[in-house]
Amino acid sequence: MGVVAVFIDGGYLDKITQFEKARVDYQKLVAEMTGADELLRAHYYHCMPYQSDPATPDESSRFARMDRFLAALRRLPRFEIRLGRLALRGKDGEGKPIFVQKRVDNMVGVDMALLAGKGKITRLALLSGDSDFIPSIEAVKREGVIVTLWHGRRLKPETTPSRELFDLCDERYELTPEVLIRVARS
Repeated sequence: MGVVAVFIDGGYLDKITQFEKARVDYQKLVAEMTGADELLRAHYYHCMPYQSDPATPDESSRFARMDRFLAALRRLPRFEIRLGRLALRGKDGEGKPIFVQKRVDNMVGVDMALLAGKGKITRLALLSGDSDFIPSIEAVKREGVIVTLWHGRRLKPETTPSRELFDLCDERYELTPEVLIRVARS
Protein backbone atom coordinates (compact mmCIF):
# COMPACT_ATOMS: atom_id res chain seq x y z
CA MET A 1 0.00 0.00 0.00
CA GLY A 2 1.33 3.43 -0.93
CA VAL A 3 0.58 7.02 -0.03
CA VAL A 4 -1.40 9.12 -2.51
CA ALA A 5 -2.03 12.84 -2.86
CA VAL A 6 -5.15 13.84 -4.79
CA PHE A 7 -5.20 16.98 -6.93
CA ILE A 8 -8.56 18.25 -8.23
CA ASP A 9 -8.84 20.97 -10.86
CA GLY A 10 -12.17 22.45 -9.71
CA GLY A 11 -12.86 24.33 -12.94
CA TYR A 12 -12.39 21.16 -15.00
CA LEU A 13 -14.56 19.12 -12.64
CA ASP A 14 -17.25 21.82 -12.90
CA LYS A 15 -17.31 21.30 -16.68
CA ILE A 16 -17.65 17.54 -16.27
CA THR A 17 -20.42 17.72 -13.68
CA GLN A 18 -22.30 20.38 -15.64
CA PHE A 19 -22.03 18.39 -18.87
CA GLU A 20 -22.95 15.08 -17.20
CA LYS A 21 -25.57 16.70 -14.91
CA ALA A 22 -23.87 15.07 -11.92
CA ARG A 23 -23.65 16.12 -8.27
CA VAL A 24 -20.44 14.93 -6.63
CA ASP A 25 -19.79 13.93 -3.04
CA TYR A 26 -16.16 15.03 -2.76
CA GLN A 27 -15.36 12.60 0.03
CA LYS A 28 -16.58 9.71 -2.14
CA LEU A 29 -14.69 11.07 -5.15
CA VAL A 30 -11.43 11.27 -3.21
CA ALA A 31 -11.98 7.74 -1.85
CA GLU A 32 -12.50 6.51 -5.44
CA MET A 33 -9.32 8.25 -6.58
CA THR A 34 -7.34 6.99 -3.57
CA GLY A 35 -8.31 3.35 -3.95
CA ALA A 36 -6.43 1.02 -1.56
CA ASP A 37 -3.67 3.56 -0.89
CA GLU A 38 -3.47 5.82 2.13
CA LEU A 39 -4.57 9.40 1.49
CA LEU A 40 -2.01 12.00 2.47
CA ARG A 41 -4.21 14.93 1.46
CA ALA A 42 -6.73 16.00 -1.17
CA HIS A 43 -6.02 19.34 -2.81
CA TYR A 44 -8.83 21.29 -4.45
CA TYR A 45 -7.94 24.22 -6.74
CA HIS A 46 -10.33 26.83 -8.04
CA CYS A 47 -11.08 30.56 -8.14
CA MET A 48 -13.77 32.54 -6.42
CA PRO A 49 -16.33 33.96 -8.88
CA TYR A 50 -15.61 37.38 -10.30
CA GLN A 51 -17.18 40.38 -8.59
CA SER A 52 -17.22 43.83 -10.14
CA ASP A 53 -17.00 46.95 -7.98
CA PRO A 54 -19.72 47.32 -6.88
CA ALA A 55 -20.84 43.70 -7.23
CA THR A 56 -24.15 42.97 -8.89
CA PRO A 57 -26.73 40.94 -6.88
CA ASP A 58 -26.05 37.95 -9.17
CA GLU A 59 -22.29 38.21 -8.61
CA SER A 60 -22.78 38.48 -4.84
CA SER A 61 -25.03 35.42 -4.87
CA ARG A 62 -22.54 33.32 -6.88
CA PHE A 63 -19.71 34.43 -4.60
CA ALA A 64 -21.68 33.50 -1.46
CA ARG A 65 -22.60 30.05 -2.88
CA MET A 66 -18.95 29.33 -3.68
CA ASP A 67 -17.88 30.52 -0.23
CA ARG A 68 -20.37 28.12 1.42
CA PHE A 69 -19.21 25.27 -0.83
CA LEU A 70 -15.55 25.85 0.02
CA ALA A 71 -16.36 26.07 3.74
CA ALA A 72 -18.00 22.63 3.48
CA LEU A 73 -14.96 21.20 1.64
CA ARG A 74 -12.59 22.61 4.29
CA ARG A 75 -14.42 20.55 6.92
CA LEU A 76 -13.72 17.28 5.10
CA PRO A 77 -10.83 15.23 6.49
CA ARG A 78 -7.46 15.93 4.86
CA PHE A 79 -8.81 18.51 2.40
CA GLU A 80 -6.74 21.51 1.39
CA ILE A 81 -8.31 24.36 -0.58
CA ARG A 82 -6.05 26.45 -2.81
CA LEU A 83 -7.53 29.46 -4.57
CA GLY A 84 -6.25 31.35 -7.56
CA ARG A 85 -7.70 34.54 -8.94
CA LEU A 86 -10.25 35.05 -11.69
CA ALA A 87 -9.28 37.88 -14.04
CA LEU A 88 -11.57 39.69 -16.46
CA ARG A 89 -9.88 39.78 -19.89
CA GLY A 90 -12.44 41.73 -21.90
CA LYS A 91 -15.53 40.65 -23.81
CA ASP A 92 -16.14 38.23 -26.64
CA GLY A 93 -17.89 39.01 -29.93
CA GLU A 94 -21.31 38.65 -28.29
CA GLY A 95 -20.42 41.04 -25.48
CA LYS A 96 -20.03 38.30 -22.86
CA PRO A 97 -17.18 38.72 -20.38
CA ILE A 98 -14.05 36.59 -20.84
CA PHE A 99 -12.60 35.31 -17.56
CA VAL A 100 -9.23 33.61 -17.11
CA GLN A 101 -7.98 31.66 -14.08
CA LYS A 102 -4.65 32.93 -12.81
CA ARG A 103 -2.14 31.12 -10.56
CA VAL A 104 -4.10 27.86 -10.30
CA ASP A 105 -2.00 25.71 -12.66
CA ASN A 106 1.20 27.04 -11.12
CA MET A 107 -0.01 26.20 -7.58
CA VAL A 108 -0.93 22.66 -8.65
CA GLY A 109 2.48 22.11 -10.28
CA VAL A 110 4.43 23.47 -7.32
CA ASP A 111 2.43 21.42 -4.81
CA MET A 112 2.85 18.22 -6.85
CA ALA A 113 6.60 18.73 -7.25
CA LEU A 114 7.15 19.55 -3.57
CA LEU A 115 5.35 16.43 -2.32
CA ALA A 116 7.13 14.19 -4.83
CA GLY A 117 10.55 15.78 -4.24
CA LYS A 118 10.25 15.37 -0.47
CA GLY A 119 9.31 11.69 -0.87
CA LYS A 120 5.94 12.19 0.84
CA ILE A 121 3.92 10.26 -1.77
CA THR A 122 4.23 7.15 -3.91
CA ARG A 123 1.27 8.01 -6.15
CA LEU A 124 -0.37 11.17 -7.38
CA ALA A 125 -3.99 11.21 -8.56
CA LEU A 126 -4.77 14.21 -10.79
CA LEU A 127 -8.27 15.12 -11.93
CA SER A 128 -7.71 17.46 -14.86
CA GLY A 129 -7.41 17.62 -18.62
CA ASP A 130 -4.96 20.50 -18.86
CA SER A 131 -1.67 20.13 -20.75
CA ASP A 132 -0.17 22.90 -18.57
CA PHE A 133 0.58 20.20 -15.98
CA ILE A 134 2.89 18.24 -18.29
CA PRO A 135 6.22 19.71 -17.02
CA SER A 136 5.17 19.11 -13.40
CA ILE A 137 4.11 15.55 -14.13
CA GLU A 138 7.41 14.87 -15.89
CA ALA A 139 9.23 16.12 -12.76
CA VAL A 140 7.02 14.03 -10.45
CA LYS A 141 7.62 10.90 -12.51
CA ARG A 142 11.40 11.49 -12.37
CA GLU A 143 11.00 11.27 -8.58
CA GLY A 144 9.54 7.77 -8.98
CA VAL A 145 5.92 8.72 -8.27
CA ILE A 146 3.15 6.93 -10.20
CA VAL A 147 0.73 9.41 -11.80
CA THR A 148 -2.90 8.49 -12.34
CA LEU A 149 -5.04 10.79 -14.47
CA TRP A 150 -8.75 11.10 -13.78
CA HIS A 151 -10.55 12.76 -16.66
CA GLY A 152 -13.85 13.47 -18.34
CA ARG A 153 -15.31 11.49 -21.17
CA ARG A 154 -13.00 11.40 -24.16
CA LEU A 155 -15.92 11.47 -26.60
CA LYS A 156 -16.96 14.95 -25.46
CA PRO A 157 -14.87 17.94 -26.63
CA GLU A 158 -15.73 19.90 -23.47
CA THR A 159 -14.17 17.30 -21.19
CA THR A 160 -11.60 15.53 -23.38
CA PRO A 161 -8.18 15.64 -21.72
CA SER A 162 -5.13 16.84 -23.59
CA ARG A 163 -3.73 13.96 -25.69
CA GLU A 164 -0.19 14.70 -24.49
CA LEU A 165 -1.31 14.71 -20.83
CA PHE A 166 -3.27 11.49 -21.37
CA ASP A 167 -0.26 9.76 -22.94
CA LEU A 168 2.19 10.97 -20.26
CA CYS A 169 0.32 9.65 -17.21
CA ASP A 170 1.00 6.12 -15.97
CA GLU A 171 -2.65 5.18 -15.48
CA ARG A 172 -5.91 6.72 -16.70
CA TYR A 173 -9.44 6.61 -15.32
CA GLU A 174 -12.43 8.10 -17.07
CA LEU A 175 -15.22 9.65 -15.06
CA THR A 176 -17.85 7.51 -16.74
CA PRO A 177 -21.54 7.70 -15.81
CA GLU A 178 -20.96 4.59 -13.65
CA VAL A 179 -18.13 6.26 -11.71
CA LEU A 180 -20.20 9.44 -11.31
CA ILE A 181 -23.05 7.37 -9.86
CA ARG A 182 -20.65 5.80 -7.32
CA VAL A 183 -19.42 9.23 -6.19
CA ALA A 184 -22.78 11.02 -6.35
CA ARG A 185 -24.20 12.98 -3.47
CA SER A 186 -27.11 11.19 -1.84
